Amino acid sequence: MNILKLFPAYHYTTLRCPRKIAIHETPSFIYLEQPSTTRINMAAAQHENHDRPVRPRSYQVRRYMDGFLGNIGDLQKADVLQDVILQVEGRQFPCHRLVLSAASPYFRAMFTSSMAECRQKTVVLQGLDAAAFEKILKFIYSGTLHMSLDKVQPLYQAADLLQLDYVRNACSSYMAMNVERSNCLDMYKFADVFSIDAVLKQCLPCIYKYFAKVASTEEFYGLSVNQLTEIISHDELDVREETTVWEAVVRWVQHSREDRLHHLPSILPHIRFNLLTSDDTAAILEHPLVMNISGGPELKDMILRLRTSSVKKRIGMDAEEMVLLFRSKEDDLDTRAMLCVNPRSGEYMKYTEVASVLHTVLAATVTSDNDVYMLVEESDDRLSLLQFNQQAKHVWKEKLSLHRSHPERRFGSPVERLFEVDGHLYYLAVQPTSGMVPRHKMTRPSVVLKKYQWLTDQWKDCSNPRHDELYITKAASCGGKIFLFSNTEMHRYDPRQDRWNRGTPPKSIPWPGTAVAMGTEIFCADATLSNMAVYDVEADSWRELPGWADPDRNPNLLGTFFALEGQLHVLADFNALEDDDDDDFDDLDHNDKDSNQRIYVYDRLTGTWKDSQVTLPHGPWNMGGSGLPVARIHTCLPRHDSNRWDDLRMCGYSSNVRHGFVARKPKE
Repeated sequence: MNILKLFPAYHYTTLRCPRKIAIHETPSFIYLEQPSTTRINMAAAQHENHDRPVRPRSYQVRRYMDGFLGNIGDLQKADVLQDVILQVEGRQFPCHRLVLSAASPYFRAMFTSSMAECRQKTVVLQGLDAAAFEKILKFIYSGTLHMSLDKVQPLYQAADLLQLDYVRNACSSYMAMNVERSNCLDMYKFADVFSIDAVLKQCLPCIYKYFAKVASTEEFYGLSVNQLTEIISHDELDVREETTVWEAVVRWVQHSREDRLHHLPSILPHIRFNLLTSDDTAAILEHPLVMNISGGPELKDMILRLRTSSVKKRIGMDAEEMVLLFRSKEDDLDTRAMLCVNPRSGEYMKYTEVASVLHTVLAATVTSDNDVYMLVEESDDRLSLLQFNQQAKHVWKEKLSLHRSHPERRFGSPVERLFEVDGHLYYLAVQPTSGMVPRHKMTRPSVVLKKYQWLTDQWKDCSNPRHDELYITKAASCGGKIFLFSNTEMHRYDPRQDRWNRGTPPKSIPWPGTAVAMGTEIFCADATLSNMAVYDVEADSWRELPGWADPDRNPNLLGTFFALEGQLHVLADFNALEDDDDDDFDDLDHNDKDSNQRIYVYDRLTGTWKDSQVTLPHGPWNMGGSGLPVARIHTCLPRHDSNRWDDLRMCGYSSNVRHGFVARKPKE
């Protein structure tokens, strides 16, 4: 019988392999071909039609393997042929010794050796969580593994005990991918006990970044002394002052003073006393923990010696509030660049590798945790959400893609924004649905609001406002709500209720051009900055403000607001530079020349705009009318890649003149 006829529905391939076993895989099965010797019948060889030599083949059918595992699962569900009962935390799990032994080296040793469990009908397993063991059994019998953040640690412990490497590795990967501020300390302690390097590598940077916040949690107080010193000794601790580290140590010791006070002498060398003021040092020397510990005089001498050390600053001590600027593909320049500017000091940093797949920057926002997110356009119907990591070698990390609604109905670019409200990201899009047609034929724009769900890594649709206006252009988030408005309509979105309500529109501004939130207020202005108003979100009322008052120098393009260090700023574009023949231009490349964009600061007491005397380099930078994001940027980072960003430099200043000039590169 020809063996191939046994499988008429399968497709196969052949390959001669005289020296080694060859494995061939097809969608239906795998077969193995082995070398063989062939006996030749001499009489048959003389026959006119010579028969081909017969070569043995072995077939491994995928459907059979899948069906076999499924049949084993069916036997388990039907409680058929079970020959052992495993008891975990009082719960009983009837199983098959053969299946358990095939899946786990732990059970193979238990049931194939001379251990007492080999002969017992009921085996009690110690040190396991019953719910986790139930998931383990489901995986053994079905190959399916379900995880959640609240169950992954006992699941890892069970897999570690039962020597299930696949489950253990899957748990490690799952934990590493889901490290965040709320769980970084708990996962760090767990990973430290089990020496899970992949999880530790994700937890420690997260702890460093959010140290000021996580240092007041119960998880922090549960750290061991070795874990505590490992964390506070690191250079990348994101703290503005060293007193934050000392105060965290004090809280840790006082949480269990009798057991921890004697550790203080070994902890203090990890505090950088050379970064403290003399007043701060004196306060520490007079602190009850230092005064009452045995060996107090020696401890004080050690602190005074540490003040003379030259330990460098922590990474967060060199962070500055900076406005983030981007380019779009319409600028016909390097769209991968991001410029971070401090208008007060004139310093800037230019990141030259924003993202390898970056096209057009649509929107960006900075969360309360100083996380920077950017929305870029992949295509007409696909958007991508990127997260900025200042401490990582690869600066931008892609989070997920987002489908743009109704791309086929577009008449111009939609107004798209990113907001953070109560720790959640929101995507807002106002899509025009009419082109250049008479007003009476226009239709209302389409409004889309989506909420990013961290746990599922998906976007969820939110409710949409019922609006009448044909032009809705400006949006801002303030006071835990999202505001969408024109000069005739105002809509407020409450995330807690997933509901929109009406508010008071800025009627004094015919065409709102830019808006930004600061505190509990929203500042808004038209394209020329001549009409300005401020909205009180609590009182639902607008109040007019003095606008741009220099008739000889008006912005020729849409200005863009941003709030930095409690003051309102605007990025404005003016006419071309008046000193194009400046000799300094000859010494620099085209991309090193200053643009004609300037930053102004609003003096609310006098109602006037004041020139910050900062001219932006490498311009122009895209503005778009939305509020520009502001973040704390680390100005002294370890250099992972010499092409990643430029050194910290100074923007151009103009002294007693009304035009900008070239920003000179620092000397090598």
